[in-house]
Amino acid sequence: MVSGELLQSQGKLDERARRKLQHELKIYIEQYFKSKLGKGSDHTRVTIWEDLVVIRGEGFLTDPERFLVETPEGLRIVNSGRMQVCKQHAQDNVPYIENLLTAKVLHQSFLVDAEKDFWMHVLVLDRTVTQESSAKHNR
Repeated sequence: MVSGELLQSQGKLDERARRKLQHELKIYIEQYFKSKLGKGSDHTRVTIWEDLVVIRGEGFLTDPERFLVETPEGLRIVNSGRMQVCKQHAQDNVPYIENLLTAKVLHQSFLVDAEKDFWMHVLVLDRTVTQESSAKHNR
C-alpha cells in the first residue's frame, strides 16, 4: 500500500508508486460502490496524471436501470439518479483521495451517460503529484 507519508517524503510519485496508488484507489472505489449500491462498475479505471485524477467506470447499470434507459423519460431518470450517486461518492470520498495524495481538490466534474453505461469523475488537484517521467509516459 502506498501511503500519503511516502508521497510526502518523495514529493511526487514515481511510475511504480503511481501505478500502485491507482490500483489501490480503483479497489477502494469498487468496494465503496459495492457497499453502497450492492453493485459496482464492471470495469473501473483510475488515472493519476500530473495534477489530475480521472476515475471512470463502465457497466454500472442494474438490470432494472437497463430496462428504464430504453425510453427517453427512463434515460433522464436514470441519468439524474446516477448523477446524485456520483455527487454522494465525491462527498464521501474526496477527503480520502486528498489524504491519499496529500493534495487538495480544487475543481471536479462528473459525467454520467446511462445510455452508454459509462460514468466519469475528474478531479483537479492543487499540485502536481507525479514525477515528470510518469507524465511523459502517459502521453
